[in-house]
Amino acid sequence: MQIRTKLEEILLKVQRPARYIGGELNTVVKPRESVALRTAFCFPDVYEIGMSHLGAKILYSLINSLAEYSCERVFMPSADMEQLMQENEIPLYTLESLHPLREFDIVAFTLQYELSYTTVLAMLDLAGIPLRRAERENGDWPLIIAGGPCACNPAPLEEFIDAFVIGEGEEVTLELLDTIAECKKHSCLLDEVYTKLSQIDGVFTPSKPNKVVRRTITDVDEIFFPGAFVVPFVEAVHDRAVTEVLRGCIRGCRFCQAGFICRPYREKSVSKILAETRALCESTGYDEVSLCSLSTSDHSRVEELLSTLGVYTDENNINLAMPSLRIDKFSDGILERIKSVRKSTLTFAPEAGTQRLRDVINKNITEENILDGCRIAFAGGYSAVKLYFMLGLPTETDDDIAGIADLVCKLMKLYKQVGPKRGISVSISLATFVPKPHTPFQFEPMISRSESDRRQRLLFDLFEAAGHKPGKSRKVKLSRSDYNSALIEAALARGGRELGAVIHAAFKGGCKLDSWGDFFDFAKWEAAFESRHVDLVDTATRSRAYDEQLPWDNIDTLVSKDYLVRENSLAHEGKTTPNCREKCSGCGVQNCKLKEVYIKENGREN
Repeated sequence: MQIRTKLEEILLKVQRPARYIGGELNTVVKPRESVALRTAFCFPDVYEIGMSHLGAKILYSLINSLAEYSCERVFMPSADMEQLMQENEIPLYTLESLHPLREFDIVAFTLQYELSYTTVLAMLDLAGIPLRRAERENGDWPLIIAGGPCACNPAPLEEFIDAFVIGEGEEVTLELLDTIAECKKHSCLLDEVYTKLSQIDGVFTPSKPNKVVRRTITDVDEIFFPGAFVVPFVEAVHDRAVTEVLRGCIRGCRFCQAGFICRPYREKSVSKILAETRALCESTGYDEVSLCSLSTSDHSRVEELLSTLGVYTDENNINLAMPSLRIDKFSDGILERIKSVRKSTLTFAPEAGTQRLRDVINKNITEENILDGCRIAFAGGYSAVKLYFMLGLPTETDDDIAGIADLVCKLMKLYKQVGPKRGISVSISLATFVPKPHTPFQFEPMISRSESDRRQRLLFDLFEAAGHKPGKSRKVKLSRSDYNSALIEAALARGGRELGAVIHAAFKGGCKLDSWGDFFDFAKWEAAFESRHVDLVDTATRSRAYDEQLPWDNIDTLVSKDYLVRENSLAHEGKTTPNCREKCSGCGVQNCKLKEVYIKENGREN
């Protein structure tokens, strides 16, 4: 019985059946016989999450723009659908053709967060594809490819993945497809395929262990960008048009992995951004567009950009959103442009409560910046602010924690002076610091569970003493991340090949969709670590020596390890590093236009 027929019998039994049927606006469907190579692009999470991801949209459209290749989408079914698929022997399939994954030439996963690793295995298992690479050596199985930010430490997933794409995917993806298509044409043996893949710049093949340099694209104005997105049937988490503004970041926050692995800093031109925004809105019908980057307000022509886009969006009743705002770059002009967006809350990320700790993490904002940014927001009519902080940052003390409560109290006092005549709402999000590979803090420990609990209790007590008891105050709301999930995230981020057996055991024990609180089961993860004799706490929380061989040292993200060591030392001295526009810090990245300008003006890097 065909998959389509079986689906007709079960879809009315599941929540949100539109997740599983395809056929959305701007979907691309190519007959199997018309293409030389078929790719199933897998997002290891549910439909609403995957359909929000810009990278997936770009690669889907890029591959389908070529006549000889096709790309179809796959997401992890929710629990009700997964159970019915297993009961009715329906293998995991693509939305475009409703064909099983195992019939494709390539099954490609994007690794956006570490807690998706067991879901990768769950999707392979549901597709009937052997999980381990060694189990696929005999037989006609798809090549399993993975990319995305978490691929910068491929070690935990090496035994399951045939090849990892390191870095920006637009150019290397086409080279990879051409190579695989050529191998398919000549019926190459799998070992020969691995050899040829390992020779592509930016591709790491575990069976032919090679040191890989991250791929980047120099001119982002020339980069492929879709003229249309697939418009989901079910409302996505970020259900709007998205235009990329820039790549990289000038800031150098020492905890931020994206800020280091996405270097160098490159901006799109205002005219290019306008053209892409116009094309997307007209092809999708969205009435909101979001400007996507690590720090949109750092665009050197941000005022001109907002003014230019504003003419188009105002004329067409389209809301303009800027989710990546730096509080020190917040201005009356930016406020005026985003006030029309249907939101009542502005979000900023001070990360730490004191200037000392903000200097340690190289946040390069002052308390005055924070108060000035909030003053503009309050005076402009905003009565709700969300603030992101981290607990457990390197060198953090109780005084730094007290600084969070003190800063919030200052904001509330400021609101009384300049804010609208209605009650203020300050939402505080507390995340546990997780040290990530390829950052200056990759050497740092994660705090213990007992210390995390103590610091959280201290902050709660400080707010209660100030008359804002968390959970009861309508003015101050406090939310905190789950330490258990942060601990697993840290272990998966920092571990080596020994984590492969743990991930496999966790999946076999029932773990999947672990980034969702309803599915995450810490006891099962603990059991998986214990069964494979891997110390969970040590893997997650141990300090690393500067000269230690790290599991991800074979991946060159263009930023030198010497630079990361130097930045870590500066952090412990409480010294900041200027942003890249002010001064080149000599991070090691080549083809950086900001670096070229600095050297031209000063005759040296730093």
